[in-house]
Amino acid sequence: MSKVKIPEKLVAEPLSTEGNPRHFAPADQPPQNKYQVVDPKTGDVWGYVVIDNTRRGPGLGGIRIAADLSVWEIMRLARTMTLKNSAANLPFGGAKSGIAFDPNDFGRAKGMKQDLIGAFAEAIFPIDSYISAPDMSTDENDTQRIFQYNTDMLGDPHHGRGAAGRPFAKGGVPIDKWGLTGHSLYSSIKTLEDIDPNFQIKGARVVIQGFGNVGASIGNKLAEEGALIVGASDVNAALWCSKGLQVRELNQARSNTKGLGSYRGQVDKRFFNGNVSRLLEAPCDILIPAARPDAITARNADRLMCGKIFQAANTPSNKMTEYYLENRRKILSYTDFIVNCGGVIGCAVEVKMTQDESYRERVMAMGNHGRTYVENLIFETVSRNILTITKRLKERAGKDIIFREEATRLAEERLGKPEEYCL
Repeated sequence: MSKVKIPEKLVAEPLSTEGNPRHFAPADQPPQNKYQVVDPKTGDVWGYVVIDNTRRGPGLGGIRIAADLSVWEIMRLARTMTLKNSAANLPFGGAKSGIAFDPNDFGRAKGMKQDLIGAFAEAIFPIDSYISAPDMSTDENDTQRIFQYNTDMLGDPHHGRGAAGRPFAKGGVPIDKWGLTGHSLYSSIKTLEDIDPNFQIKGARVVIQGFGNVGASIGNKLAEEGALIVGASDVNAALWCSKGLQVRELNQARSNTKGLGSYRGQVDKRFFNGNVSRLLEAPCDILIPAARPDAITARNADRLMCGKIFQAANTPSNKMTEYYLENRRKILSYTDFIVNCGGVIGCAVEVKMTQDESYRERVMAMGNHGRTYVENLIFETVSRNILTITKRLKERAGKDIIFREEATRLAEERLGKPEEYCL
């Protein structure tokens, strides 16, 4: 049964970092800290916080809300955030948190989400090594609420402890409104177009699994460049049209309560309920998984009919699946923490602007309320990493190394050099 009554108070309790919910511990180092967020009156678990690594700085990572959340999922995502922040040369480590709640229940009562975020803000305040950000089912208003709680508790609006990815009017960098994660996906695809004479965006067939804030952002950008968005999905429906879906209609439909289920344009195929994941198997040149982890596994790897995969979601597949796709199917996956880092770069800029007025002035001087500076930084960072990894793979040709392995090596090298920053 779904939880519908929000606790008056939540607290974060430390968990052992030894082992994990699976049968054996991962080969990686265990996270530095794990917490479960509980209702002290009932003992019910309402969420988790994982601080994976703070060698480069406090752990930065989003808060996601999902009914079936597990500490294992948060651990994996926190590790990805370590690699993401390190590869992007940001002064942050990796962390992640989640609230175990069905976001569909927020409509049951006015103010329910605000109460839950408020209780969560109080619970995580003692964890001074964590900076939260938006993620699945959270937004800039939620992070603003957490930031304000920190400000009230500390008595200083220029702290670096609170949440990032806040509204521009409050001094933040709005990750979703500016489409920054989508911009990093676009940057990676545009860079590939520049270095691969056999690849171009114009005319490319694109399938986007998860047409939400990130999926819609990259879809809009690619459509403007002449790509055909032939497939799109959300939790309500998956749509496929070989001649291309109407992007404007997709954007209108996704704001409807029925989501893409209300799309009125021409389609060749529609999938509903538990069948929406079939869209991943649609023929396309570019596949963009932009939803939950493990969308691509051994169960569907043989049925994919795409040319390249750009991972908008975190951990949409694992290393073994990607190895099989690249070496047996000739489908190259561009790793999540390399190509979807736009959000954390925006958050990093915001945190520094909050603490450094001269830096804020420099960002704003670039124009467009600082968005130009942030987008340029994202493009430069993503493009440089794509070029570096591609060059290294060519130099190590024949060594049986896939893109994710080389990307991880780059991130771990930078994790050992925390004094090098891109800001």
